[in-house]
Amino acid sequence: MAEVINMPRLSDTMEEGTVAKWLKSVGDKIEEGDILAEIETDKATMEFESFHEGTLLHIGIAEGDGAPVDTLLAIIGDEGEDITSLLNGKQGTSNNVVEAGEDTITPEKTEEPAVKAESNISNEIPEGVEVIKMPRLSDTMEEGTVATWLKKVGDEVEEGDILAEIETDKATMEFESFYSGQLLYIGIQEGESAPVDEVLAIIGPEGTNVEAVLKSKPSSTTETATTAETEKIAPQEATNKEVKSLNSGQRVFVSPLARKIAAEKGIDLMAVKGSGDHGRIVKRDVENFVPSKDIIAPAAVAETKTASESQVTAPQILPIGEEHFEEVKNSQMRKVIAKRLSESKFTAPHYYLMIEVDMDNAMASRVKINSLPDTKVSFNDMVVKACAMALKKHPQVNTSWNGDTTRYNQHIHVGVAVAVDDGLVVPVLKFTDQMSLTQIGTSVKDLAGRARVKKLTPAEMEGSTFTVSNLGMFGILEFTSIINQPNSAILSVGTIAEKPVVKNGQIVVGNTMKISLACDHRTVDGATGAQFLQTLRAYLENPVTMLA
Repeated sequence: MAEVINMPRLSDTMEEGTVAKWLKSVGDKIEEGDILAEIETDKATMEFESFHEGTLLHIGIAEGDGAPVDTLLAIIGDEGEDITSLLNGKQGTSNNVVEAGEDTITPEKTEEPAVKAESNISNEIPEGVEVIKMPRLSDTMEEGTVATWLKKVGDEVEEGDILAEIETDKATMEFESFYSGQLLYIGIQEGESAPVDEVLAIIGPEGTNVEAVLKSKPSSTTETATTAETEKIAPQEATNKEVKSLNSGQRVFVSPLARKIAAEKGIDLMAVKGSGDHGRIVKRDVENFVPSKDIIAPAAVAETKTASESQVTAPQILPIGEEHFEEVKNSQMRKVIAKRLSESKFTAPHYYLMIEVDMDNAMASRVKINSLPDTKVSFNDMVVKACAMALKKHPQVNTSWNGDTTRYNQHIHVGVAVAVDDGLVVPVLKFTDQMSLTQIGTSVKDLAGRARVKKLTPAEMEGSTFTVSNLGMFGILEFTSIINQPNSAILSVGTIAEKPVVKNGQIVVGNTMKISLACDHRTVDGATGAQFLQTLRAYLENPVTMLA
């Protein structure tokens, strides 16, 4: 008995899949466990194996085509078995379900591309009549606006003719017809907007009863659905019309009109980059194509030679290349960083305060401190010490939001952000306010060194009540950071820059450093954050006060 294979759901977020490659052809013998096809999901390209044995009787989705999950992918059964009933059967009526969790099949028929199996017999659309819907021309498009109609009711339309220019949420694009006939009806006037799948136009033989067609209300899976759905119903026909086979074995997806123009201009379609669905080449791609010297087609060369030799104009040479990318599996550290920072950014209402600090005295003080034996203090150590002392004076900044309560931390644990190969870690200096500058310098150096070789213990990365992030050593002038939860604030420290400053009414050369404070508005009000920064600046501009 024939088994129906539907497009599987190969990831938790997958809504549709694209058949990247068929590894079996109609008529091939299939063994259980054989790989039928490679299917591209929203996350990766995966091999899809058969859970049944038999002969591959039908392929429902051609290579390069995409389709929603549960769409008819293939049928496997006995050689010569009649599968007409499966192809004509209505969705959900077949019991031949092969994928776990799937209980419906999507009907499809390749012998007759004009499938009307789901239309009401009494309301069936006349043969040769095509209902054109508002197409989805971008991945985020929900509605479109008809900018210009290039055809009017009564005009003869050829396959490949441009019907209208449609404005999407991203651009204004030409929409071409995939059918030939007379334009019988326009459903959306110029300047009007309509949702995707709204009736845009009707094409068919002259004299067709348009009122009857509009009342027929065909289902979205018949040939009168959108162009993309029509191509899915008749994949073999679409392949014959839109795919040009090349001697190299590669294929080019191209519309009939674009192929015709390319042939007239002698353009090699292999050199044209398509902007349509699945990289399909459309009219505008051919019209806008400018070949480089190395890929001008022979016909174009011959045509150039017949032109006036005295007026030959060199074609504009544009860069042509192939896009490359590499997907690297995220480490567990990177996943945790992404999760925690996202939670912080999207739950805590951030705001930012920025000030500029005069660092002349700090620079002079650091020189004197480091002149002492066995002493090495960095500017970052001075910032950490100043933060700890400022937090003692502004306990509101040393808090945590707990929903119904606010936690006021009586202790001060400053976290220091350290960059490592896999991301970012924040070792914590416990009771920072009780540490001297030299103790802070020694501890930061030890913790940062062990962080880079992944030797920190979990206890050394937990419990911070405030965080300092310093990118000044990379020459960054100023930046903002995302709060390290459950802290209420994080300080971002820029580089010390030499610049003209005004002192005592005179312009002199000075050294300044920009710092910004990101605050959680649930716990730290703007005035509180500003007062904290004023205190912090006072300590940094007068380092001797931190030694008292």
